[in-house]
Amino acid sequence: MDIIEMTRELGKALQNDDRYIAYSLSKQACDNNEELQKMIASFEDLRSQLNAEIIKDDKDTDRIKELDQSIKSTYQKIMNDRNMVVFTGAQSALESLVSNINQIITLCANGEDPDTCEPSAGCSGSCATCGGCG
Repeated sequence: MDIIEMTRELGKALQNDDRYIAYSLSKQACDNNEELQKMIASFEDLRSQLNAEIIKDDKDTDRIKELDQSIKSTYQKIMNDRNMVVFTGAQSALESLVSNINQIITLCANGEDPDTCEPSAGCSGSCATCGGCG
């Protein structure tokens, strides 16, 4: 088995992990929640309206404040939705798993022992802002 085939096997294992399954089910629940989808659409519409108002030459500061407040209120409602709370937690758990996998692969590519290398607990997964591993 070559490395690409092994990577595909890792992908299959990832998709059978409880964290992936929880993410997938919670995403589907959000996608199927009509009220939540309406709030998300409203949020996007409000953002578009705000952006359009901001780029105008004759900005209406009262309208900008009103739209900003509506955006914040709608966002809060979205993030407090039960399905979204579950989704956010599941997404975070999956991202943490994928980050750990990526860190282990990177450590191994840098010569670390695959059996003993450990991912950093505080790594964001982005090397652009990193001060270095280990």
